Amino acid sequence: MANLLLSSRDVEFLLFEWLKADSLTSRPRYSEHSREVFDAVLALSEQIAVEEFAPHNRMSDVQEPTFDGERVHVIPEVERALTAFANAGLIGAGMDASVGGEQLPHVISRACFTWFAAANSATSAYPMLSMGNANLLTRYGTPEQIDRFVRPVVEGRFFGTMCLSEPDVGSSLADVTTRAVPSDDGSYRVFGSKMWISAGDHEMGENIVHLVLARAAGSPAGAKGLSLFIVPRFLVNDDGSIGERNDVVLGGLNHKMGYRGTVNALLNFGEGKHTPGGEAGAVGYLVGEQNRGLDYMFHMMNEARVAVGASAVALGYSGYLHALEYARTRPQGRLAWAKDPGSPQVPIVQHADVRRMLLASKSYVEGGLALILFTAKLLDEEATAQTPEEADRVSLLLDMLTPIAKGWPSQWCLRANDHAIQVHGGYGYTREYPVEQMYRDNRLNPIHEGTDGIQGLDLLGRKVVVRNGEGLRVLVEAITAATAKAPESLSEYANTLNEAIMRVVRVTALLWKDRDPRTALANSQAYADAVGHIVVAWLWLEQMTAAEGKTGTFYDGKRLAGRYFFTHELPRTGPMLDLLESGDTLLVDLDDECL
Repeated sequence: MANLLLSSRDVEFLLFEWLKADSLTSRPRYSEHSREVFDAVLALSEQIAVEEFAPHNRMSDVQEPTFDGERVHVIPEVERALTAFANAGLIGAGMDASVGGEQLPHVISRACFTWFAAANSATSAYPMLSMGNANLLTRYGTPEQIDRFVRPVVEGRFFGTMCLSEPDVGSSLADVTTRAVPSDDGSYRVFGSKMWISAGDHEMGENIVHLVLARAAGSPAGAKGLSLFIVPRFLVNDDGSIGERNDVVLGGLNHKMGYRGTVNALLNFGEGKHTPGGEAGAVGYLVGEQNRGLDYMFHMMNEARVAVGASAVALGYSGYLHALEYARTRPQGRLAWAKDPGSPQVPIVQHADVRRMLLASKSYVEGGLALILFTAKLLDEEATAQTPEEADRVSLLLDMLTPIAKGWPSQWCLRANDHAIQVHGGYGYTREYPVEQMYRDNRLNPIHEGTDGIQGLDLLGRKVVVRNGEGLRVLVEAITAATAKAPESLSEYANTLNEAIMRVVRVTALLWKDRDPRTALANSQAYADAVGHIVVAWLWLEQMTAAEGKTGTFYDGKRLAGRYFFTHELPRTGPMLDLLESGDTLLVDLDDECL
């Protein structure tokens, strides 16, 4: 029996029939790999996800981490799973060979990791953060920092985090108050508190490498005065051995609605519990240049945002598969035209409204997975571009899609989890079936690594206007290229998609032409919703084009889901664009006392 995490057939279709990921082996960066290698690592990822991650998913939710005042306790199954993950070389799957990685294409490593997010979102958060941490340091760290803090992560000995938010500073990072004071030896001493730190404290591995945003002494206020520091839980000696405890202290655990198996911490830096070297403050090492910390941090934040979108897809996908199996095996009621009460009950999959929810969910999760893998392949195209012009074009498209890749699945794949509960009926609202936990886990994704509202502001306020609209132009070119190559059988959908994206161009120009920026940005979430739906419609057109002329239930399912998205979902963008076009100022004019 196939597992109910993801569809390996869909992953294969998206990677090799649509995205042609195996063609990347013709590029020097990936020339040592082959389709056989890709298939093997995908199969291994599925196996470890099924055997090591999925079995304790429920257990880690019920037995969430605890703090006894001295140390955090996490169920042992988590560390066993992470050890298996590391021993398989999966931490460094997409990392450069120069730091000990396998240097697989990003699109392959992303597909691999999606299995783990589907199997156990809480346990998969630990390596997800560690990999993002290591990737940032590989790009911006010194050779010594890479040797000391990146290689042990790739080997599975160290874990990593990102420390941005503070108790009184959520997403408004310009208001960060954590401070860093230079020491005579070239390091810094860090003082402050960080809140909502996933994987912030535990006893797994040998060390935890925190990347901390702080304001160095003498730096200006605001985002331009922030620097980035490596602040390890334990200092690392010159020979790579573990040294004394740094002054990073757990202040307490946050207890969440979902993702309960991931430690979520309040961390205090420099509170005086430990004094490494006899000096007050947590020892920190500057990454790159002073006052460029937020620029560097966006490398990890953007990676994390796509990872959040991928996790939302994975949870929605698993919820959809569980609902589909339940609907096929649960008899209840009779079809409306079957009047004989003595006739046998039918599986609920035969009821129209259940079919509607399942088909909607299929369109969301398969469209969402296409979005995540397409975004990952853009990273490969950017890394292997043959000309600066090509790299720039891909980078612009990637920047445009990043807020969509985070925000759209966080909303619509969560809707798939909502549908999964509804399909299960009363059972779906109980703890006996896993869809209840999936919904709780996925409900975090519209919040963390930048709320969906922040992604809307980023898309409309930054990405579409960059370089006088170059970002939007590149997106339009990609979509119109897809419509141009669509077969005649899909011409109606192609024409509808063309009309939708050209309307976005007109509305965008109208929003920024002689309008108060407050009015333009007030409905940025509607803008993100509309553009996100149009982007996913584009990727459904691409999938249907790839399935053209192919027979079998799998391809029929692709065509049906694509048809559903164009006929039931894409029309949602009309009222959204109407609202934007109207120049409505309700959210600007609103007196909050009236709420």
